[in-house]
Amino acid sequence: MSDAPDYGPWEPVIGLEVHAQMLTESKLFCGCSAKFGAEPNAHTCPVCMGMPGVLPVLNRRAVEFATRTALATGCEIPRIARWARKNYFYPDLPKGYQISMYDEPLAVAGGVEVETPEGTRRVRLTRIHMEEDAGKNVHDAHDDHSLVDLNRAGVPLMEIVSEPDIRSAAEAADYLRSLRAILQYLAVCDGNMEEGSMRCDANVSIRRRGTTELGTRTEIKNMNSFRSVERAIDVEIRRQIEVVEGGGRIVQETRLWDADRGQTFPMRSKEAAHDYRYFPDPDLLPLVSDPAWVEEVRRGLPELPAARRDRFVRDHGIPPYDAAVLTARRDVADYFEAAVAAHPNPKSISNWIMGDLLRLVRERKLDDALVITEWPVAPDALAKLVALIDDGTISGKIAKTVFEEMVAGGGDPASIVEKKGLRQVTDTGAIEAAVDAVIAASPDKVAEYRSGKDKLFGFFVGQVMKATGGKANPQAVNDLLRSKLAG
Repeated sequence: MSDAPDYGPWEPVIGLEVHAQMLTESKLFCGCSAKFGAEPNAHTCPVCMGMPGVLPVLNRRAVEFATRTALATGCEIPRIARWARKNYFYPDLPKGYQISMYDEPLAVAGGVEVETPEGTRRVRLTRIHMEEDAGKNVHDAHDDHSLVDLNRAGVPLMEIVSEPDIRSAAEAADYLRSLRAILQYLAVCDGNMEEGSMRCDANVSIRRRGTTELGTRTEIKNMNSFRSVERAIDVEIRRQIEVVEGGGRIVQETRLWDADRGQTFPMRSKEAAHDYRYFPDPDLLPLVSDPAWVEEVRRGLPELPAARRDRFVRDHGIPPYDAAVLTARRDVADYFEAAVAAHPNPKSISNWIMGDLLRLVRERKLDDALVITEWPVAPDALAKLVALIDDGTISGKIAKTVFEEMVAGGGDPASIVEKKGLRQVTDTGAIEAAVDAVIAASPDKVAEYRSGKDKLFGFFVGQVMKATGGKANPQAVNDLLRSKLAG
């Protein structure tokens, strides 16, 4: 959740169009692989290359994935959806048209819950429809000409279109994060913006606060991260405000985001629907949704992020912030629940996950994948570590050392404690001897402390812990020091 920026008397009006690549094995209308990263044009056939005389065959799994997304976002699913041809000419579109949906999409009228500084808001969805992806133009391989890679041509996409309900650049990024979490929980899209499997175009306009009339909008493209989305939209909002306050007017156009320069710049005039000459695709029958099948898909939906977040707060007693962090990814939430099942101390386990564990995950880039499979420490091992702290075997400070050993070489935390001699000193006599020695060695500081310099208490604690190799029970150290320093 980000803080809302101040745009003065102006109110931004923002809608997002998100293209999500579905995690099917094959393309939307042929059997070619949809996997990312192959050699150029390795995943192609006459169908996705647009050869004359070929016919498309619909991928049933793609329909299921799009239906799951529609149900998870509360959409209505009309009985019939129709395929349409969206006509335009780019070198990376071999047929000269894109198979998409137009006036009869797969789903309509859903919504996504977004956490804002003012509370939870629902961003409405206009529609979700399916379409095939285009290929990719490669402009930097040769100086005198460009190349075309058609591996991506025909890959199944969902286009998820929001209503213009978003009111700041920060809220746009938060909406996108919420939507990605839903897609990842459903396992229908990996949400990797850098690889292009989740792409976002933003429609941005401004109007005076308190008015309802919509301003002229621009569309921003070429944003490949949440940070880019937030920066690009904020820059465009401020550009529009500057233009209007300077007496100019906004032109309806498509603009590209240049992250290096921190600017949007014109790409082309904005097309309207009639520019694409949509018409029903004669090679594909209407898509008829069987209500019984839709209900079967609904029954297979997982617990979604918002519901899981609320349950974590209710059942595990952790703060809403912790619950939001833990449920932002399904695999992290699964890890947390596995650890809590092994040792029921939700707050301590939450602290370890959000701190040391996720720091390592980010450093090792383990969160780039849809599912984290190579955790630095297994959930039951982390639970055992927290249990050792709770039963007084080790202190929290020693636990950091044990955790590092677990990361470096694996192993059971209790075995590491015994092997390294890290068991916490709880013998009151041994701790009292260390306390007496520290007090005797620092008469000047004792006098200062007794004269009112309370902050010196930390110095004495540190000296005792140093003398005991960090193994003394912290509570016992504090109690003995307070008693003896009181004089």
